[in-house]
Amino acid sequence: MPRTLSGIDHLVSQPEKYLTGKTVGLIVNHTSLVSDGKHSIVHFHSHSTFKLQALFAPEHGLYGTAQDMIHISNEIDPLSGLGIKSLYGKSEDSLTPDPSSLQDIDNLVFDIQDVGSRYYTFIYTLANCMKICKQAGTRMVVCDRPNPINGISVEGNLVGESWRSFVGQYPLPNRHGMTVGELALLFNEDIHCNLKVVPMTGWERKMWYDQTGMLWTPLSPNMPTLATAILYPGMCLIEGTLLSEGRGTTLPFEQIGAPFIDPHKLAARLDSQLLPGVFVRPQYFKPMFQKHAGENCAGLQFHVTDRNQFKPLRTTLALLRALAEIYPDQLQWRTEPYEFVSDRLAIDLLYGNSELRKTIFKKDFSLENIEETWQEELESFKEVRNNYIIY
Repeated sequence: MPRTLSGIDHLVSQPEKYLTGKTVGLIVNHTSLVSDGKHSIVHFHSHSTFKLQALFAPEHGLYGTAQDMIHISNEIDPLSGLGIKSLYGKSEDSLTPDPSSLQDIDNLVFDIQDVGSRYYTFIYTLANCMKICKQAGTRMVVCDRPNPINGISVEGNLVGESWRSFVGQYPLPNRHGMTVGELALLFNEDIHCNLKVVPMTGWERKMWYDQTGMLWTPLSPNMPTLATAILYPGMCLIEGTLLSEGRGTTLPFEQIGAPFIDPHKLAARLDSQLLPGVFVRPQYFKPMFQKHAGENCAGLQFHVTDRNQFKPLRTTLALLRALAEIYPDQLQWRTEPYEFVSDRLAIDLLYGNSELRKTIFKKDFSLENIEETWQEELESFKEVRNNYIIY
């Protein structure tokens, strides 16, 4: 099996082919590794032709150590001595760099591994930086990386215009089946910045990350493994509830629970749904932080048995429906501000509209019916997506 080489590998080996001018800014984090195992900062810090001028870091920080929705301050990178401009600070304005920060930068390079689901904020950091590059006249260079959960499978509804946020800034389905380079091309249809995508070699759309020959780097504190990423396009919806999504444990998004749940009753209800490609098992756990910290939670662990048949969103909707049937009073929605938004519920922002919240408790709720409501817009998205496919 040939090894996949990411865009950054091709950029550092032939920078003159992709860059203009003399100066470079990097939007990077701990996943920004070249195939030699060295960080892209190392390569550009020692480059003789292109001067590394600035560093920018997304949510979770340059080193990927901060938990979700933790504000990141500007820091100093000990390797290069450069300041690290945080693109996830204390306000919504901090999500977009100031145009003045690109004043002396000819090329702004984005090199961050994405997870393949619309909730993950790295792709919106990319879009925001593309907009500022348009204003500043700076070239935007996107180093492509694999979609870790393959580039074929898509699932879900598109984000409605009234529910756009930093977990759904564009009308994408929950699982979009695109790479960051392809998403940049899609975003640029509206932004119109000077964009250059540096493609991968050796990657095919059918590949999962463990078939690329690339080393997996945990994408954030609660995205430790590929197994987590496979479940995430559905299980992230649990963030919009008062259930624990497994944060504060070693299995985030692979297990859910709360103190009030009878895990055997819940498992039996889900077993009756005949969900493809997944086995559910009663589970007990105690989160060390976040929801239900220090409390014994009962719930389920989800084991994906056939990732090509598994439907993460359908599985999570089946879970929420089972909870709504068994525990209609205890299943509650998160109400505190979420990703800088305080006037709409987190579950609506994550799902992309309010229909799930409005229908999940109704007697006539049907998984088949809700999936049917996606199909027309999902087919429309696939047609749009085809215009930006690189591989």
